[in-house]
Amino acid sequence: MLLFVLIGEMPWILLLSLAGLLYLTWLDLRAEPAEPMVKLWWGALVLLTNVVGYVALRVWLAIRRRRGAAHHSA
Repeated sequence: MLLFVLIGEMPWILLLSLAGLLYLTWLDLRAEPAEPMVKLWWGALVLLTNVVGYVALRVWLAIRRRRGAAHHSA
């Protein structure tokens, strides 16, 4: 979304990419045991920052899942 504001237009391919990223975000977060506000925050971050936000989400999920797996195996 910030990219669209900066360039002053909304090319259809970027809009389609943003929709795909939001769908992937929903897929990643739907089974996560997180509060709804946390899920909404991540969705908003991806909406505003596009790929950078999605990469941050994937890193956060990987760290969270690794800590969860280490916690359960101990």
